[in-house]
Amino acid sequence: MSNTVTTVNPYTEKFVQQYTLLSQAEAEQAVDNAELCFQSWKLISMTERAGLAFKLAKIIEENEDELAQLMTDEMGKVISQGREEVRLCAKICRYTAIQADKVLADEEREFAKGTAIVTYQPLGVILGIQPWNFPLYQVIRYSISNMMAGNTTVLKHAANVFGMAQKIQELFLQAGFPQHCYQSLLINGDTATSLIPHPKIKGVTFTGSDSVGKSVANQAAQLAKKTVLELGSNDVFLVLDDADVELAAETCVKGRVINNGETCVSAKRFIVTEKNYDAFKAAFCQAISKLKMGDPNGKDTDLGPMARKDLRAKLHQQVVKSIEAGAKVVCGCEIPKGKGFFYPPSILENVSANMPAYDDELFGPVAALIKVKDDAHAMQVANDSRYGLGGGIFSKDMKKALDLTTKHFDTGMVNINGYELAQPNLPIGGVKNSGYGREHGGFGLREFVNIKTIMVTEHV
Repeated sequence: MSNTVTTVNPYTEKFVQQYTLLSQAEAEQAVDNAELCFQSWKLISMTERAGLAFKLAKIIEENEDELAQLMTDEMGKVISQGREEVRLCAKICRYTAIQADKVLADEEREFAKGTAIVTYQPLGVILGIQPWNFPLYQVIRYSISNMMAGNTTVLKHAANVFGMAQKIQELFLQAGFPQHCYQSLLINGDTATSLIPHPKIKGVTFTGSDSVGKSVANQAAQLAKKTVLELGSNDVFLVLDDADVELAAETCVKGRVINNGETCVSAKRFIVTEKNYDAFKAAFCQAISKLKMGDPNGKDTDLGPMARKDLRAKLHQQVVKSIEAGAKVVCGCEIPKGKGFFYPPSILENVSANMPAYDDELFGPVAALIKVKDDAHAMQVANDSRYGLGGGIFSKDMKKALDLTTKHFDTGMVNINGYELAQPNLPIGGVKNSGYGREHGGFGLREFVNIKTIMVTEHV
């Protein structure tokens, strides 16, 4: 197995950089260093930690141009969306810094014999295994919460964004975080999983496919180590009988192609009632036709290349298998000629169970249209999935939409009459095969802590 990784620009297909992977011994030494740092970091006051988080936010903002360009060069993100990701990460740092003191404050509870205190204490070194699609956000999301909680963290980032991995470590050091408090390890997947049994790794947070995530969770569970999993989804958006069809179509197209369609919580399946199907399909097709696919550096580009050639090939294979099983092509669904790992915005209809477009996650700009009889049927089909990360409902009846959302929609997040990505103050996470655990909104601060009960008996 090669000990080097070469990255390629997905738009130009040109060489970007070559990296040398850490050896097993070097990776284990990094964990040892993180644990040694933890012994002093856990004693630092919350005020001091927050001050460093605020500095990190400022430095992230100051490096917006470089960070956004790095995303575009390494994984093909449209540069305007890269800038939005950078700004979101700065907001997450600030929100977490403000919330940590309150969320992790000691609590006094009733205790008949004296005083009881519930306290939240850090665990130690947390291993993060993160994907390439939001190369800054995925890392900041978990790391800043864990570090504010008093943990230290080591990261295994995706190989095609190792440049971002190195840059993130520089940002933490520049902000004044102690050396080894945060470390980006240039390692492969095998080395990352070999670190899970390391006695100084106290928890694992993973974002990626459900198959790999389950393997990680199984390995950690055998060692009684906690995990947080965000495992992607096949998010469904419902267009009910009373929906604003034009709004739904415009919003759903945005939700499908954002980040080149390579987003766990992007809109993927569109369940439309018979009443609105033809109108929605026409409006959706019209909106799709207006999208500009091209240079991700372009100011008016809507859709850049996919991150890697193999990812495009996998997506196309899923499309072909869906067509062979009976799905119909409305538009797109062919790999274009020329340079760049592009896949056109595409629409499949007549999509049903036992097709990849229905059962699996299509991680690229392919929309699956599903016609249903009525609102009740729409909800039934929506929940007919092994996934449960996000989703959406379009309806003018807010009471009905809220009732369906709260009582019947089996997901961790739901949009009503809109599409939004992560917000610093709102929890993110899923159910079923989309994983477990929550981040953002203060919830991530308590994922990897020891909730310790202290009972002080008072003798009179």
